[in-house]
Amino acid sequence: MGNTCKNQQEAAASCPASGKRQGDVPNDSLDMFLEQERLDGRMGRIRHKIIVLSGKGGVGKSTFAANLAVSLSMAGKKVGLLDVDIHGPSIPKMLKLDDSRIGATDGAIHPVDKGGMKVLSIGFLLRDRDDAVIWRGPMKANVIKQFLMDVEWGELDYLVIDSPPGTGDEPLSVCQLLKNPDGAVVVTTPQDVAVADVRKSINFCRQLEIPVLGVVENMSGFVCPKCGELTQIFKTGGGELMAKEMKVPFLGRIPVDPAIGEACDSGNPFIYYSKTETAKAFERAIEPILALSERDENL
Repeated sequence: MGNTCKNQQEAAASCPASGKRQGDVPNDSLDMFLEQERLDGRMGRIRHKIIVLSGKGGVGKSTFAANLAVSLSMAGKKVGLLDVDIHGPSIPKMLKLDDSRIGATDGAIHPVDKGGMKVLSIGFLLRDRDDAVIWRGPMKANVIKQFLMDVEWGELDYLVIDSPPGTGDEPLSVCQLLKNPDGAVVVTTPQDVAVADVRKSINFCRQLEIPVLGVVENMSGFVCPKCGELTQIFKTGGGELMAKEMKVPFLGRIPVDPAIGEACDSGNPFIYYSKTETAKAFERAIEPILALSERDENL
């Protein structure tokens, strides 16, 4: 060969056998640059990106995300709803889209339409709704990147992103890829065991410099549909106290309502038709988020 390479780095830079010369741009760097350009182009057409988080499962996070997206759409906004819960996607069921499938043309993925709202979930890609997705972190991160980079979201006022519980691969990937989301809404229930985990979600946002738009205390009491009396099934005020201690906004309490469970199972968003105290609480909770677009209009 006539030339001894001292180490792998020197070989990559100067050995003829490597096929590279000093000053060449590596193919992987070029691919990363082009991917970032495509991602920035897609996300640049979306005015506000809202991530819905919770450190605890079973607190109604997906229910809140779905009703938040529907409420914004009912307010006349152009909305997308992205479900990045890879292992337990529930948005298709909640919106009665179980049998829907996404399409693709010219290298772009087309989300499912729900009354003018654009919806995407890994659930639309499963051959059977009972199939288990058994993936490690890198696979999940790549799919989430594709959901953001290769989906024809178009011009949107809001993209609501429903993340799985915890502070693992999915929310981390979303936050890193978005770079500058407007912020996160953190959902909890009043019990100490839930609030303790939700604190971790707030610290997660702070470490990644993601603004916390507010905390929602879900399942906070039960309002009797017949007499209107409020009964504290669990306890109340845990989420509000935690928000105060951690110096983040409190968006309000949402009572338990049997109609919410029925709405989720039937695929009819609760906020569509209900005028109960729970529905009014939902509306109050989204007011600061809706104010983001109203602020744009006044600029």
